[in-house]
Amino acid sequence: MKEITLRQIEVIRAVMLRGTISGAADHLGVSAPGISRLIKHTEESLGIRLFERRAGLFIPAVEAGAVFDQIREVYKGVENLQLALDSLQKGEDVRLAFASAPSVAQFIATRAIRDLRGRYPDLYIDLNILKIEETVDYLLLERGEFVIMSSPVQNAGIENTQIAEGRIVAIMPEGHPLASQAEVSVYDLQHEPLIGIDPTDPYGEILARPFQEAGLKVQHSIRGRFAQTLVSFVRHGLGVALIDEFSVAEVYMPGLVRKPLKEKVVVRSYVVQKKGRNLSAFAEDAIRLITRELKDAAKHWR
Repeated sequence: MKEITLRQIEVIRAVMLRGTISGAADHLGVSAPGISRLIKHTEESLGIRLFERRAGLFIPAVEAGAVFDQIREVYKGVENLQLALDSLQKGEDVRLAFASAPSVAQFIATRAIRDLRGRYPDLYIDLNILKIEETVDYLLLERGEFVIMSSPVQNAGIENTQIAEGRIVAIMPEGHPLASQAEVSVYDLQHEPLIGIDPTDPYGEILARPFQEAGLKVQHSIRGRFAQTLVSFVRHGLGVALIDEFSVAEVYMPGLVRKPLKEKVVVRSYVVQKKGRNLSAFAEDAIRLITRELKDAAKHWR
């Protein structure tokens, strides 16, 4: 017996629903003679009668009842598939989990998530804040799809992809004497109460680098663990700090002044993921949006 095609199924269903050849043709947007020929050809090739003809009406044949039951099930499955596709397009019943270093999470990742939510309004998003030493477990145990870090993660099961470059900048409270300068040097900061992060930390090492390259000792008056802690200390007038530009990538930050650093120090951003893991379309979109935000922020200092 010859196999039935999807087109034949579509036409049989249309005739079943409308009861006439002309009605089926209108339903499918095609000519009536073409529908008539296809129904006749289908019955002949299958060797069965699908419809009884009564005064121009096409009534499903009793003996073909099982065929029409299956056609209904096929279209019910197609409708369910369409519903599933519509849900996926909106992000319904789907979860995106990823993580970021604190420096990217506060402004950069937030703006990217805003745009991601605009595309997938029902997508559940789980953003975690990690230090670099927490990244390996997070990825290898598949708690999330990717992490954005300012340093590559050294592990055989992890792959790192650089997505952006930024600069280290100086921050100080509003009204500070250095706030009137066009740019600030580490030599301007050496006698100021310096707020920073332990130089043995990968991020702290980046912040300490311009002092060390200038032959200056890094002497902190206060230390914090996260970039946002440094920002808070500075805004409250407790000292000055160096920080990556992504941590202060907001148009309006009352109480804080940002100045380019004369000594050029590059800070890089990486997408870190489990080696060999395929990312979801949502994760790929999130990475694209985060990359765009990072590059837009870096343009401010160029």
